[in-house]
Amino acid sequence: MTRRAGHGRPALERWGRFVAAHARSALVGWLLFVVAGLGVALGGLGTQSLFDRIDTGEIVVDGENQQGRDVLDAAGSSGFSTHTLLVEGVDLTDAEVARAAATAVRDLLAVDGVESAVSPFVVPGGATTPEAGTLVLDGDPEAGGFATVVTFDPGVDSEQEDAAAAEVDEVFDRLVEDTGASSSERGGLRELVDRIVRQVKVDGQRGEGIALPVSFAVMVVVFGGFLAAGFPVLGAVASIAGALASLLGFSYLLDLDASAVNVVTVLALGLCIDYGLLVVSRFREEMRAALAGRPAADATTAEIVDAAGRTLDRAGRTVVFSAVTVAISLAGLLFLDIAFIRAVSLAGVSVVVVALAVALSLVPALCVLGARRLVRGSTEVGADTGVFSRLAERVYRVPWLVIGVVSGLLVLLAAPVGGMQLTASGAELLPKGTPERTFFEELRAGYPTLAGAQVLVVAKAPVAEVREWAGSAADRPGVTAVDPVGELEGGVVTVPFQTGDSGSGAASRALVDSLRADRPPFESWVVGQASGILDFRQAVADSAPMAVAAVVLATLVLLFLMTGSVVVPVKALVMNVLSLGASLGLTVWIFQEGHLESLLRFTSAGGVENTVPVLVVAFGFGLSMDYEVFLLSRIVELHAQGRSTRDAVVLGLQRSGRIITSAALLMVIVFSGFAAGDLLIMKQVGVALVLAIAIDATLVRMLLVPATMAVLGRANWWAPAPLRRLHERFGITE
Repeated sequence: MTRRAGHGRPALERWGRFVAAHARSALVGWLLFVVAGLGVALGGLGTQSLFDRIDTGEIVVDGENQQGRDVLDAAGSSGFSTHTLLVEGVDLTDAEVARAAATAVRDLLAVDGVESAVSPFVVPGGATTPEAGTLVLDGDPEAGGFATVVTFDPGVDSEQEDAAAAEVDEVFDRLVEDTGASSSERGGLRELVDRIVRQVKVDGQRGEGIALPVSFAVMVVVFGGFLAAGFPVLGAVASIAGALASLLGFSYLLDLDASAVNVVTVLALGLCIDYGLLVVSRFREEMRAALAGRPAADATTAEIVDAAGRTLDRAGRTVVFSAVTVAISLAGLLFLDIAFIRAVSLAGVSVVVVALAVALSLVPALCVLGARRLVRGSTEVGADTGVFSRLAERVYRVPWLVIGVVSGLLVLLAAPVGGMQLTASGAELLPKGTPERTFFEELRAGYPTLAGAQVLVVAKAPVAEVREWAGSAADRPGVTAVDPVGELEGGVVTVPFQTGDSGSGAASRALVDSLRADRPPFESWVVGQASGILDFRQAVADSAPMAVAAVVLATLVLLFLMTGSVVVPVKALVMNVLSLGASLGLTVWIFQEGHLESLLRFTSAGGVENTVPVLVVAFGFGLSMDYEVFLLSRIVELHAQGRSTRDAVVLGLQRSGRIITSAALLMVIVFSGFAAGDLLIMKQVGVALVLAIAIDATLVRMLLVPATMAVLGRANWWAPAPLRRLHERFGITE
C-alpha cells in the first residue's frame, strides 16, 4: 500500500490486477465457497446444523452467582429437567378430578425417563391441605387451579428425553380433558430455551428477508442500475455463508449463545454491503476517468485491468483500514472474562476477515466481468460540486456554531445513560402472548414458590443453623416472603427469598446487595438474576480499562499511520464517544423507560439487557470508525496531492458524502430488519446500532468533522517531529 521509489506498483494495486486477470476463477471459487459454507452451517452436507449446536439462557460469568449454581448442580438441582402443566377452571373437591389427577401421576411415573411426578392430589391429605398449597393456584383450593410437575431422569440423553416428553404431553392432554379444565398452560426451562433458539432463527431469516431486497432496491437507486446494485448484495450473501460456517466452527470450541448468531450475521451483511458499495463506486469512477467520455463499449481489457488495480490501491486501502479498525474494536472484547462476549468477539473478527476477502476479490472480480455494463449509462467524470460540497462550505462559515449545537445535542441525548439499569431477562425476551412466556408469567403469578425464588441463598451448613438465620432474614430490604428452607444432597441447604419482581428488579437488587454486604454466619452463595447481573457488571468493570486502552491505542496508531497526524485520530475518538453516548442514551430512553413500545412492538423489562451496552459500544465504535476512514481516506488523499485543508475537506466530503450516506442508509436498513424481530435482546441491539449509525453518519461525519477541521485548519495535520519522521518511514500512504 505504501508507494516507494523503484519498488513498482503498490501491493494492493498488484493484487487488483491479479484478480482482474483471473476474475472468472475468483467467481467460481466464491460460488463453491457459498454452497459449501451454507451447506455445512445448515446441516445440508451431513453435518450437524449450527442451530442444533447453540444454546441460550443467562450469560455465564465467573463469580458468586455461578459458583452457587455449580454447588446446586452438584447437589442434583436442575430446573432444566422439569415439565409442568397448569390447569384452571376445575373443582379441586370433585372426586372425579382427584381420580383423574391421581391416575395421571401413575401414568407419568410409568413413562421411561421420568424420575418423579407430583400433583396436589398425591400429597398426604389431598389437594385441600396446607401441605399441597405449593401446587395449588394462589395456594387456595377454591381458586380452581393446580399444577402437575414432572421431573426427567438427568441421566437420559436428549433423544430419550424428547421421547419421554412426548409421552408426558399425551398424559397431560388426557388430564386436561378428564378434569374438564377451562384452560391450561404447560412448559419448562428447556421449552423456553428451545423457543428462544427457534426465535433467533426466525428473526434472522426475517431480518435477512427484509434487509437484502430493500438494500438491493436502495442500491439500484444509488447506482442507477441493477447490475452495480447486485454486486454488493452477492458479496453479502457470500459473507453470510462465511459467517455461519465460522460460527459452526467456533461452536465446537466455545459455548455459543443463540443471540450471537444474529449479531454476527448482521455484521457480515452490513460490512459486505458497505465495502461492496465503496469498491463498486470507486471502480466506476476509475473507469469513467479512463474513458473520459468515450463509449463504454470502447473500454479495452488493459483499461479495465488498470481500473481494477487503481480501485484496490485506493478504495481497497480504505477497506483494509476499515476492516482493521472494526476487527480491533471487536478484538478488544477478548479482554472481558465473559465466555459469551469472547465468543462474539472471535466470531466477529473472523467475519470481518471474510467481509474483507469478499471486498478484495469477489466484488472486484464481478466489477471486471461486468465493467462495460457498469458504466454504460454515463462515462463522464463526476462534478466536484454538489450537495455535500455546498454543505461543507456552509459549515466552514459558522464552524463554532455547528460544534456547539451538535455537541450540545449529543450530550443531551446521552444523558439517560447515567440512569441505565442492566437486566438479564428470561421469558421476557419473548413477546407477550408467546405460549412459553405466558406459561412462566402464570407460574410466577399463581405458584410463586413453585416458580422458584427471585433470590436464593445456597449454603453448606447444618440445616438447623440455616433455619435459625432464615427466621431473622425476613426484614432484609426487598423481601416479601421467605419460603421454607430446602435440603439437597451433600449437605447443601437453600433459603428461597421472594421479592415480588422478576428477579432483576429494584427489590431483588437491594436484597442481593444486603446479603453480600451482611453475609450469613456460614459458607454461602447468593444466587439469582440480580446476583448474576452484579457479577456481570463487576467482570466488565474489572476488564474494561484494559480493553478500552488496547482498542484506543491500536486505533490511534492505525489512524496516525494513515494520516500522519496526532490531532485527527484523537478528534475521531472524542467524536465517537459522543456518538456512542447519544445512541446508548436513546436506547435507555426507549427500552428502559418504555417509550415507543407500541411502535417498536415490545414490552419494557425495566432495563437494558446486560450484554447490549458492551456489544453496542464494540460494534458501534468499529462501524463509526468505518465511516471515519471512508471520509478521512479521501481528505488525506486530496491533501497529499497538495490541496489546502479547506479544499481537501470540501472536495473530500463531496466525493465521499454520497458513499457514506448510502452506506449508512444501507446499514440502517440491515439493522432495522433485525430490530423488527421479536426477540428483545436483538431488538435492543438492532435499534441501538441503527441510532449509532444514523447519528454518526449525519451529525458527526457531515457536520462535526468538517466543523472541527475548519477550526483547527493546518493544526489538523500536526505531529511532533519524531512522529513525523516515523510516519515518513512507516506511514501507509499511496
